[in-house]
Amino acid sequence: MWAIIKKEFKSYFLSPIGYIYIGIFLFITSLLFLVETFYVGSVEFNYMYSWTSLVITFTVPILTMRMFAEEKKTGTDQLLLTSPRSVTQIVLGKYLAACAVVLVTMLMQFGYFIILTFFGEPQMASFLVSLLGITLISMAYIAFGMFASSITESQIIAAVISFVVFFIMLFIPSTNNVVGSLSLSAALSNSFLIGTLVLKDLVSMITFSIVFILFTIIAIQRRKGSK
Repeated sequence: MWAIIKKEFKSYFLSPIGYIYIGIFLFITSLLFLVETFYVGSVEFNYMYSWTSLVITFTVPILTMRMFAEEKKTGTDQLLLTSPRSVTQIVLGKYLAACAVVLVTMLMQFGYFIILTFFGEPQMASFLVSLLGITLISMAYIAFGMFASSITESQIIAAVISFVVFFIMLFIPSTNNVVGSLSLSAALSNSFLIGTLVLKDLVSMITFSIVFILFTIIAIQRRKGSK
């Protein structure tokens, strides 16, 4: 599986995709950091990351649209499906490679924290909880985007499916029912971004990721079985 992770991770930076994802995310957060620090005078992170859900709604589909759709369209997916590696290894390898790109982006966020130490005393715990929430919701969205890519051979369709679902999720209110559990953006805003770690929200994000990883494995397994 490590070989798949390494290959997929390198592919993000041998094409513009990885740079586009990181560039857009850093551009938006840098603008918000500038406003919050130099114009508002705050050393907190809740405002800076308040638009995170909207940012990843647009950027994650860019990161995930090609994961399986491109290989299906070009026919190179047959090399993977006939390889000695299991479908689970292939799916997890691709998923973890995309998550690694997210982690690289999150590591860059520490630059903001270091800068803030020259202007005040930012709370490390609050900052880390915010980053954890952003990372988890990004990983959850990657899981869905990967699933969308596994059910079509068009990268554009995969990206549109992901974008539409993520956009709808922005407006789902946080409730205790099944539909409310899909409100990952609300969970991010109402807990993680204010420095509070809520078990229910943590479990929701992790469960969402696991469910769509499993759906992707099933989708690829069915395609492999039909060949």
